[in-house]
Amino acid sequence: MNILVSGAGGLVGSALVPALESEGHTVRRLVRGRADGDDVSWDPSGGTIDVDALQGTEAVVHLAGEGIAERRWTDEQKARIRDSRVRGTGLLAESLANLPTPPQVLISASAIGYYGDRGEETLTEDSPPGDDFLADVCVQWEAATAPAEQVGVRVVHIRTGIVLARGGGSLGRQVRMFKLGLGGRLGSGRQYLSWISLDDEVGAIRHLLDTATARGPHNLTSPGAVTNAELTTTLARVLRRPALVPVPAFALDLVLGEGLARSLVLASQRVVPGRLLEADYEFRHPDLEGALRDVLG
Repeated sequence: MNILVSGAGGLVGSALVPALESEGHTVRRLVRGRADGDDVSWDPSGGTIDVDALQGTEAVVHLAGEGIAERRWTDEQKARIRDSRVRGTGLLAESLANLPTPPQVLISASAIGYYGDRGEETLTEDSPPGDDFLADVCVQWEAATAPAEQVGVRVVHIRTGIVLARGGGSLGRQVRMFKLGLGGRLGSGRQYLSWISLDDEVGAIRHLLDTATARGPHNLTSPGAVTNAELTTTLARVLRRPALVPVPAFALDLVLGEGLARSLVLASQRVVPGRLLEADYEFRHPDLEGALRDVLG
């Protein structure tokens, strides 16, 4: 297939692109500014995209968006987070819908932040959204794909959990703290974390590209959600480092800002990948310790 990927330089995209190319697909990147070769240029904030270059696209994997945890959540940063997702997705979906021959499938990023802070409740794709900032962003983000759906494009929303990858994302930051002897649970440690290995994130996206019946929201998490305390204990065992320095909630609020800390670090989301399991996706890393040992070597 001729596949267009946005966010190709990010944590997931940089692993997905070579995986798709190894299977013989032609992969083009949707890039900001000047495009090289067969890549496609766009400016999501300015509302422009090279529509002519979209011709012939058979599938799209849309991963682009402002980093959630890169900066404290000021009003301006929250607007950037929302607009980069909602406006960018809307621009792409409308442009694809207006092509003489739209692509067969659009896999569009979302996040388990859709569910908000839900304690011990087991969350499936049919669970209602939460009521905080990230949940509202995710609802609008997913709704922005409507123009593509209306012309018959098969749209899949991938609600991704915490991606475990060597040297990247939240795991990379935690590993650095553990190696300094500063590892420990965050807050109460009772909050549930729904995670997925980078291998399974890429594998699930490839699976959804090929599964013609897959539509709508799909939770991209492992079947084995754990509490923060369980993650801390397991990571300490894998790294052979102590986990003796718990970080209280108020300290996280001070360092990260209350909104960011409460939504990303202290929120509890016990998510199950119901639709992936129904579609017989076979997880390479269904349990946390095996995933950490593989990711961290």
